[in-house]
Amino acid sequence: MSIRFKLLILFILMFSVSLCFGQDQEYQISTLFKGGHHASGGYGALTNKFTKINGEYANMAQIYGGWYINHRFLLGVSGAAVTNNIPVAPEHSTVPGVDMSYQYGQFGLMTEYTLWSEKAIHLSFRVMNGAGFTVQYMRKDWDDDNWDQFEDYPHDTNWFFVTEPGLSLEINVFRWMRFSPGISYRAAFGSEAQGLSDDDLSGASLDLTLKFGKF
Repeated sequence: MSIRFKLLILFILMFSVSLCFGQDQEYQISTLFKGGHHASGGYGALTNKFTKINGEYANMAQIYGGWYINHRFLLGVSGAAVTNNIPVAPEHSTVPGVDMSYQYGQFGLMTEYTLWSEKAIHLSFRVMNGAGFTVQYMRKDWDDDNWDQFEDYPHDTNWFFVTEPGLSLEINVFRWMRFSPGISYRAAFGSEAQGLSDDDLSGASLDLTLKFGKF
């Protein structure tokens, strides 16, 4: 076999391999559902919300967390409750002549979408949809830990739907911790409490959040 013939065969083999490689690079099958690697993590968050309920200052502590998908989307649950005294007007008190307070709480599904999560400073959008509730209680029972007397008087227990969208600026403090100041708006629907309309329960909040987890 001549050298020229061997070189010709080698050239044909090299050309065939390069042609096949090129076809593999160009030919991509389109599918309805994309495959590939999907990152999965999770985090928990502690939030303090500064807001108003019934025209009174309300300090609301919140905790939420869940499954964090592809460094973008959180699917989880949330719960929050007011920690300070919100007085009930005398004409709406369930116990005449006694100083009563409102307790407010909410819980439900939390979803959050993060933009440019890998950047040191970025944005996130969230919304909580769920149930809210209010009850009346005697403030002295709270202060004196007299919870054994809590059932001895009417509380005007009230349930309603609440949705709360929000926007935050996030700062990556560490790989596992983020600080997130933001704003949100709480909208209540269907309140039937004495002295508390939907408008009384709805309002804007200033939020300060710390997040911990695998981002």
